[in-house]
Amino acid sequence: MRIFFGSGLLSSITSGLALLRAARDDAPFTWRQALAWLSWGITLALAIGSVVDARRASQGKLIPTDSPVHGDEQKLLEKRLRR
Repeated sequence: MRIFFGSGLLSSITSGLALLRAARDDAPFTWRQALAWLSWGITLALAIGSVVDARRASQGKLIPTDSPVHGDEQKLLEKRLRR
């Protein structure tokens, strides 16, 4: 459960909700809103990727070297085995 709070997933979801609330207004769709939605999509994809990488590392599987949890695979695996 800690993975979901530490990965940015929660903040990505709440910012998406803020964008949805702003989209309800009768204001026309502008390029700024398009960039905000694009930014939100990228943030959500990165947060989900981080959760997937952490799960794969805790299972002892290889993860890409550009992952934020790269180098912590052994620690995550040991923590999972202790449970």
